[in-house]
Amino acid sequence: MSGENGNGKGHDAKRRRLLKIGGAIGVGGAAGGTVVLTTLFPTKGHAAAKHHRRLPPQHGTAAGWLRKFVDELPITATLRPSAMLGSVPFYDIDMVRFQKKLHRDLPPTTLWGYNGMYPGPTFEVRRGHPIAVRWKNNLPDQHFLPIDTTIHGAEPKFPSVRTVVHLHGQKTLPDSDGYPEAWFTNGFKQTGPFFTTRIYRYPKDQQATTLWYHDHALGITRLNVYAGLGGGLYLIRDDHEDSLGLPSGEHEIPLVIQDRFFNSDGSLLYPVEDNGGDPDTRVPPVWIPEFFGDTVLVNGKVWPFLEVEPRKYRFRILNASNARVYHMTLQESSVTGQRLGRPGPVFQQIGSDGGLLPSPVTRTDLLIAPAERLDVVIDFSGWKGKTFVLNNDAKAPYPDGDDIVPTDIMLFKVEGRVKEPDRSRLPAVLNTVPPLALGPVVKVRDLVLSELDSAAPFENPIMAMINDAHWDDPVTETPKAGSTELWRIINTTGDAHPIHVHLVQFQILDRRPFNPDLYPDQLVYTGPAEPPANNERPAWKDTVISFPGTVTRIIAKFDLPTGTPMLPGQRFRYVFHCHILEHEENEMMRPYDVVG
Repeated sequence: MSGENGNGKGHDAKRRRLLKIGGAIGVGGAAGGTVVLTTLFPTKGHAAAKHHRRLPPQHGTAAGWLRKFVDELPITATLRPSAMLGSVPFYDIDMVRFQKKLHRDLPPTTLWGYNGMYPGPTFEVRRGHPIAVRWKNNLPDQHFLPIDTTIHGAEPKFPSVRTVVHLHGQKTLPDSDGYPEAWFTNGFKQTGPFFTTRIYRYPKDQQATTLWYHDHALGITRLNVYAGLGGGLYLIRDDHEDSLGLPSGEHEIPLVIQDRFFNSDGSLLYPVEDNGGDPDTRVPPVWIPEFFGDTVLVNGKVWPFLEVEPRKYRFRILNASNARVYHMTLQESSVTGQRLGRPGPVFQQIGSDGGLLPSPVTRTDLLIAPAERLDVVIDFSGWKGKTFVLNNDAKAPYPDGDDIVPTDIMLFKVEGRVKEPDRSRLPAVLNTVPPLALGPVVKVRDLVLSELDSAAPFENPIMAMINDAHWDDPVTETPKAGSTELWRIINTTGDAHPIHVHLVQFQILDRRPFNPDLYPDQLVYTGPAEPPANNERPAWKDTVISFPGTVTRIIAKFDLPTGTPMLPGQRFRYVFHCHILEHEENEMMRPYDVVG
């Protein structure tokens, strides 16, 4: 969505609020100015305004001496099937330890990756053609990043290295969804309580879009993704998309964006908590509440450049960072990336998380939270010989934190001529995205986001929660298969949270500011409902930014994959969570059941 929309107007975004943990929330009701809740909820108790630096400062990292824009952008390899499983293409994917140079002047970095690649290789599949994948863990027995054994799911009784793969945005059955407790170790020697199969089956019923895959093991997702097990693209293509004539082949380029810290020897640095002597034993000793690095990588290269012809290009943009939100603009620059004070070409956004938009949306800026995807066309014709830097100015934590903000992402160098005429098109009509109607809604559910900090003067983060419930509390969200529900995401915190719902592609209805200081006694709105940005609706989404002090309404139809046999009352287990991986790891994730 855009930077000018949904920015929490009408409330004090400068407050970092503490919602004391205590009761349970039920379903809230209407859409009027004041709603008196009749269900139980924690006693309110917001902390004084604060925006302390949440990440322990890191000194002497490689970012201080690495030159930008000296490495060419690599293009990730596309997978070919290993074999056929009956009539279904079958892929064998190995997770392995390897080393790779991520910058010209940086020694090789130890990584974990799918088929020894970082980011992982790209799948290209066709609508109507299911595939099967065997994800194999061939990793060492010990992790090389700091595990916090006080985090649920990472206790000492569990193996240090566990993996499970989630294909983000895919409509699939639970046994292939990458449930956090369906983990497995090297050689499948140990498996989690929800593990059922070694071969994942991905159905065929989704339109052309950009999905992605990443690790999802309970308690260590943030570390596995940071180690390299995140950022692989999964492109679904179909005949309709083919007919549009969009830029393709070498002119269709993935941009997988992540941030990191590097030591001077090339090794990854993932910080640990410094609680400043806080006596509160609930503060996790190792876990940090968000990760924000000082170095940006695109497709596994630090601050790369891309030489482009003066013609149209299609970019599949994925934010695969642990926690960072990017607000991106193109700025004309020198060949070394020095900004010249002039804007670059506009973005023509053509697709979102779940498919193509109805028509191209012209943007001068793009906002992208962790796990979101943007399908964008940039026309460099008319810019021969120019250079542009892809700039970021989003604060961290978003929208108004005070942590590290690397302002450069990558550089585009426009060559003087095209190798052959540009015959690609940007049609005025791309897709049909029928809005989901409110009429069929059978249930309204509230998801209340809260954060628990220790007492002043320390105010260290302890955990983040949804509806005051822990991961292993009983399931409370149970939509009926095929039913339509409206979910209100009520953000009482001082940060934005990208909320991801497994299984479904939903639609954003609106966002409305409210007064968190009166909540939960009353839900008092402080302004009118604001429509989503022009690149958010109508659009299919699986991840939505929930802004602080804002109620975000989404609508979803909870369809299982076509042809799924089910018995009355049969339950199909999925999850929803914040996609800030450090939040997801520490209780801001909940299971839900689709009921037959």
